[in-house]
Amino acid sequence: MRGPLGAIIGRHFSAAAAAAAAAGAGGGGDDAATGVIRHDRKCRDLPFLALFAAFWVAMIVNSSFGFNQGNPLRLTYGLDYKGNICGSKHADPDLSELDVRYWMNPNQVYQSGLKDSKIDLADAKSVCLMECPYPAEDGLNFVCDYPEGDIRLSVDDWIDRDYDYFEYLTPDMRNTSLQLQGPCYPIIFPSINVYWSCQFIARPSNVSLKHWQRMGGASIDENMLIDKTIHNTINYKSSFLKRYVADIGKSWPVLIVCGGLLPLFLSLIWLAMIRYFVAGMPWITVILFNALVISVTMFFYIKAGWIGNDPLTVVIGPSDPYVSIGGREINHLHVAAVLMTILMIIALLTSIAIVRRILKATSVLKVAAKVIGEVLELIIFPVVPYFVLAIIYMFWFAATLYLFSSGQVLQNDCKANCCTFDLKQGKVNCDNCCGYSVHYTPHIGIAIFFHLFGCYWATQFFIACSSTVIAGSVASYYWARGEMSHNVVMQHDITFHTVVSSLKRLLRYSLGSVALGSLIVSIVEWVQSILKSLRRRLKTVDSTGESSFQKTVSSSSNCCLGCIDWTIKSVNRNAYIVIATTGKGFCKASELATGLIMNNILRIGQVNVIGDVILSLGKLCVSLFSALFAFLMLDSHKYRSAHNKISSPLFPVLLCWALGYVVAQLFFGVVEVSVETIIMSFCQDAEEHDGEAQYAPPLLMETLGDPSQLQRLTQGP
Repeated sequence: MRGPLGAIIGRHFSAAAAAAAAAGAGGGGDDAATGVIRHDRKCRDLPFLALFAAFWVAMIVNSSFGFNQGNPLRLTYGLDYKGNICGSKHADPDLSELDVRYWMNPNQVYQSGLKDSKIDLADAKSVCLMECPYPAEDGLNFVCDYPEGDIRLSVDDWIDRDYDYFEYLTPDMRNTSLQLQGPCYPIIFPSINVYWSCQFIARPSNVSLKHWQRMGGASIDENMLIDKTIHNTINYKSSFLKRYVADIGKSWPVLIVCGGLLPLFLSLIWLAMIRYFVAGMPWITVILFNALVISVTMFFYIKAGWIGNDPLTVVIGPSDPYVSIGGREINHLHVAAVLMTILMIIALLTSIAIVRRILKATSVLKVAAKVIGEVLELIIFPVVPYFVLAIIYMFWFAATLYLFSSGQVLQNDCKANCCTFDLKQGKVNCDNCCGYSVHYTPHIGIAIFFHLFGCYWATQFFIACSSTVIAGSVASYYWARGEMSHNVVMQHDITFHTVVSSLKRLLRYSLGSVALGSLIVSIVEWVQSILKSLRRRLKTVDSTGESSFQKTVSSSSNCCLGCIDWTIKSVNRNAYIVIATTGKGFCKASELATGLIMNNILRIGQVNVIGDVILSLGKLCVSLFSALFAFLMLDSHKYRSAHNKISSPLFPVLLCWALGYVVAQLFFGVVEVSVETIIMSFCQDAEEHDGEAQYAPPLLMETLGDPSQLQRLTQGP
């Protein structure tokens, strides 16, 4: 049998506390608050606090590996035949203005696309240029190697000559060039800049091809495969994933504004409106949510090319309007547009379904608004975890760019028979013609997974800390009403000291419990996402072809998902509320919270469910507004051209959406946790007094209590 909650947090005064309160009434009153929060606590779950600290030490070590081995330029630009990163000022020669990769030998490109070929496109000779070359209209142009050896030209002169010094070649160099061994290669196919790589268009220039044939040049394959080979490489899974990660670095101002500052401003406005305009906020929230969902969906339609004339293009710079080039990014926008359409339909149907129940939520929100008015520090307190998370996120995003680009640039071990003219040696070299690639260490996948999980755990940890402090403050407010009515404790003391006192209790006693709780929630939700992915893959198999094992796995995963959902709901905010009010460890607090909820499931369900829906819609409003503003910022010229061009607005927009939701969760937690704490305190109050709550606010009794109790509370003792 657990003891009364009031005794734990101090509703029942000890003799010493009563004497101190009496002395405070006659004197300065500084000790009057000693009876409000009295607790016999001790540090809980310390091993998990040590685990959290050790985990972040490991995170720093893991990130230092990325900072040491990574180079974010690799996420966007390719490598040339020397292993240099295009666009790098530290390359030899300086390539700071040469950021477009161009494959020089068209036959190597064609051969790399054949099924049984011994050469990969990574081994085909490539060079870094300022822009993709185009065949001459009345002759034949060449693209030559970087000038060195006997070629007495500077890189600037080479650029000014459009990378062509064929006329300066010796007869031997010309002969090797005509055999497609360099140092100069003909421009036969037009090419277009697709994500900083020149994609050939399988439409050779007849004029240039005839000039090449008259000069006695080697036969050049004109197959469509020359187009598809580069296209497939650009759209390979690892390639578009790198571009998405690179978009983080390019759009960092958008992330700061739309993922940090804007949701902070909107959340504070929402809390202020809850405080002073609570009656209309549920209706405003529902209407605004639907408007924002529709607006964001329309932006996805525009970028997917379904409406308007401003679709996403994979081409950088001007392009031939008669050439259409697709990409995975465009396909992903199509999928996102479909998902947003489904979300829009669900949002409209949900809004219609909850219209009649909004009045129930308004009653509970009014109680929370009263608490916020009494303890004004509750509005300001989430700023503290907000700035802590902001610092963590800035470090985390920087480390992410370096981790995803970490590795060593090494020459490939190819088996192709290829020869190329070496300007330094002045002869054809057949022993060192393989290309270069970024070789990743075997544990890079584990390092990235560790990095992602660390961010999620840290987010859950600080949200849990914020919830625990708020719960402790609100519980103090609820259980102290009796003492305030008898003038034992001054309301001023509760208002200005309760948040600080709750924070001190968290830091001194409960950080280990919060670390354990956030770890359990993080692991459970990650397992949940893995099981969902497993179920989706199993569903892709034809039901007639499913084996009994597959059906068993699908059914088992479905059952596990239900258990996981129940576990998350049991151990989330309610456990932190019990931790704040009782000082119990996380596991014991989860048990107490679950028992209290199960004993009052009907009483809690009639209000808490609809209240959670309204608050969730409010958080979605903030995050959707962040996503909408991110679309507007990314639609500016800065992010659509030159070096800052992003591959797709999808990833930055979704990231701003997620960051906006995290910020909103911190600030909306003031209302959310206040409501949860008041309801749980009400249920405990009713259990301790044979079903009649003694200290519930009259406004709450209108929703959860019966008329006789409401009359008793409004008339006073």
